[in-house]
Amino acid sequence: MKKYLLIVSVLLLTYAAVAQVSPTSDLYKTIISKDSLLFTIGFNTCDIRQFEDLLSEDFKFFHDKDGIADKKQFLHSLRNGLCASPDSYQSRRELAAGSTEIYPMYKNNVLYATIQKGNHRFYETIPPNQERFAGTARFSHLWVLENGFWKLSESLSYDHQVADFSGEIHAIFQNDASVEHWLKENNIPTLGIGMIQHGQLKQVKMYGALKPGVTAPYNAVFNVASLAKPVTAMVALKLVDLGKWSLDEPLYRYWVDADVAQEANHKKLTTRHILSHQSGFLNWRWEGSSGKLAFEFAPGTQYNYSGEGFEYLRKALEKKFKKSLNQLAEELLFRPLRMKDTQYIWDEADYNHRFAIGYDTQGKPYPTIKNKTPNAADDLLTTIEDYSNFMVSILNQKLLSPSLYKEMIKPITPISKNKHFGLGLLIYDLGDNEYALSHGGGDLGCQTLSVLFPKTQEGIVIFTNVDDGYKVYEPLLVHYFGERGKRIVAIEKQ
Repeated sequence: MKKYLLIVSVLLLTYAAVAQVSPTSDLYKTIISKDSLLFTIGFNTCDIRQFEDLLSEDFKFFHDKDGIADKKQFLHSLRNGLCASPDSYQSRRELAAGSTEIYPMYKNNVLYATIQKGNHRFYETIPPNQERFAGTARFSHLWVLENGFWKLSESLSYDHQVADFSGEIHAIFQNDASVEHWLKENNIPTLGIGMIQHGQLKQVKMYGALKPGVTAPYNAVFNVASLAKPVTAMVALKLVDLGKWSLDEPLYRYWVDADVAQEANHKKLTTRHILSHQSGFLNWRWEGSSGKLAFEFAPGTQYNYSGEGFEYLRKALEKKFKKSLNQLAEELLFRPLRMKDTQYIWDEADYNHRFAIGYDTQGKPYPTIKNKTPNAADDLLTTIEDYSNFMVSILNQKLLSPSLYKEMIKPITPISKNKHFGLGLLIYDLGDNEYALSHGGGDLGCQTLSVLFPKTQEGIVIFTNVDDGYKVYEPLLVHYFGERGKRIVAIEKQ
């Protein structure tokens, strides 16, 4: 590696000593033609053969974000990254006009290599097939003559600058008409937004239609998928606060799943492990090779997001209190918070006429899930108003004692840099002594998100009913919360 860095340093120093050739010269035209083959044809259309043919066998790629790669590594990353699905390829490189400099390299007055300097401009395609500027980078290429053919021997890609879309995002949300237009362009049937300001639900906005010709009502009911988990977590924590449940009491005293009854780890499992996603279970038992519930690791020792853990907790709670989770939630949360449109189970009479049916990206509806028994981890049915008021109650610390609230928001399980699970909620460290509490949900035909900013007493709840509804998250977070929204997006992308 030191050898390659030394070569690069020598090449860069050489720029000052060798005059660049004229754009009218044959060498300039030759290198530009190679650049065109590599990028206009190769990169922009994912024609991997151009890279295979034009890269030297000793090719080295130096990237200021991703490190160093040889030819094999570079081609592998290209095939399995940007070009993994050529039919939906969504990036284009353009050589910035006037930026190209070509420097010939001689030995004994014989041309053996050429240095090409220039600037890239990158564009990305966003639905529905619209292209926008994505950012810039600078590059330096070493082209070497090998048996009479120009081969790219070394490539440096650096000074990457990402485009700022804030102005474009703000323009989208300037009025309801532009939002509706944007949703149609992005094939999002229904969007619900709950805006929280000054610790109160200030506004509920509903866009789109439940079905053609039927405008989505203010109280449209959504399946919010894993947004069920914070509700289940709060039921358990309320019981802890009332002295009727314990975060650290082993759950086997109330419930043991037959699949793990012979495993010693079942006697270690607690509510704290489950709420912080350290249960030791896979997300769902059917994901394992046996199709049965099993401990992948000892509870409390590792992270693995698990719906099975929450279902285990539900069965333990129902066993002890001899009530369904829906009944417990009704008593502890739904009635006190006036969440009259929220249940874990389907209400045919009430929900059927105002349910936001889920769709795939081609506009095909999915069958509606109509649970007759609660699922602690999934398929909660609720409205923007109800769930926003639930989040407001967390923001205002009205549901739990101060000591248990502090316990709930304490970072427990590291997920990635600046992102942890607490007890039932994700915690984002935004810097400057600021944090955000959040949880998302995603199923077939369902993408939902809730975010709170305790320091400023703000928040947002977002419901969509399509597979790729998550694409509204970044624009909404950036539009409403500026730099704080960008920080959450950056943490999620790292």
